[in-house]
Amino acid sequence: MEQNKHIDWKKYVITFFITATIFGTAIYASSYFNNKRIDEIKSIQESISTNIMSSETQVSLLSDIDCDDVGSSMLSSELNSLASRIEYSEKNISNADEEVLQLKKAYSLLEIKDYLLMKRLSQRCNKQFVFALYFYANSTKCPDCDKASTILTYLREKYPELRVYSFDYNLDLSALKTLITISKIKDDLPAIVIDGKAIEWPQDKDSLEKIIKAKYPKDAKVATTTTATIKK
Repeated sequence: MEQNKHIDWKKYVITFFITATIFGTAIYASSYFNNKRIDEIKSIQESISTNIMSSETQVSLLSDIDCDDVGSSMLSSELNSLASRIEYSEKNISNADEEVLQLKKAYSLLEIKDYLLMKRLSQRCNKQFVFALYFYANSTKCPDCDKASTILTYLREKYPELRVYSFDYNLDLSALKTLITISKIKDDLPAIVIDGKAIEWPQDKDSLEKIIKAKYPKDAKVATTTTATIKK
């Protein structure tokens, strides 16, 4: 009887060590991957901050550009790349919301600067662009915003002379609030302003594309393929 008790005790000890090892390994792995993800996100933040400063410098340089060099590609690729990185950070950086918020504010200011610059250049150089201001909120407050974003991405890729500027409507930024007031945007989102005129939503892809085509320069290029997929 005593021998059986001794054997049972050994089993408990072995089970305890196995369980402790499993939990310890799980905790270590979780901590390792969390730290790795945080380091990755910090790296993205630093990259975004550097790119924002670089783009701000580009805005200043482009203000004196010769009209022959004015094109739709100026800064647009950088803005789109920054937008994608900020969106990734926003979705994957739950423990650093304030840092992402500051990046979004800096990016929004850069967008406004680029918008004003391109409007001045288009007037000075008699170069026609189509300007679209898109105001959105997160999916819980704006169920149609994801679809609107996809449609605008598709149209932006198809029509190179279409410049789309996206803004978080609820971002606490004085310059953005001024833009919202000037554009006469209410909190009925998504909201889109094309060449100074508010477009009523809901709009499907074909309806919005028809509006863009009516304003699009007749001699401007149109892409035959895009990467954006529109869900029916």
